[in-house]
Amino acid sequence: MSNNKAILTCALTGVLTNPQQHPVPVTPEQMAAQARQAFDAGASIMHVHIRSQQPGLGHMPSWDPDVAQEVVDAIRQACPGVIINLTTGVIGKDISGPLDCIRRVKPEIAACNAGSLNYLKLKKDGTWAWPPMVFDNPVAKVQQFLDVMQECGTHPEFECF
Repeated sequence: MSNNKAILTCALTGVLTNPQQHPVPVTPEQMAAQARQAFDAGASIMHVHIRSQQPGLGHMPSWDPDVAQEVVDAIRQACPGVIINLTTGVIGKDISGPLDCIRRVKPEIAACNAGSLNYLKLKKDGTWAWPPMVFDNPVAKVQQFLDVMQECGTHPEFECF
């Protein structure tokens, strides 16, 4: 028996990927179906970005705890025993949405961004995909996430960019 084991994580959508340009899942049903394919291929962790359910806004995040619960319930039903890793990345000081989602869903893992960075993305033609911005993660913000994760029994996944 081999001791070489790997943990496979599937990020179902990535951040801000536009489903009109690339077919990423948006609805709970779509996410569950994609998660099942990854689960069948050996993924044991699903890194989940909850998406807006409003028509035409599927590329935007949603911090609606009801939508988060629907997505996670659908994935868990499709993939018994899967580990949920909920994203928490949010620009700005108001982190109530991600915190509410963690409290509602109580994922096994949630992303914890370890520091701030310049968030830049160029398109093929050399223009900005969106205006350059700071993805701000000061210590106080990180601590708030850690406090809620501890309260919910969620393990932090420290993300370093």
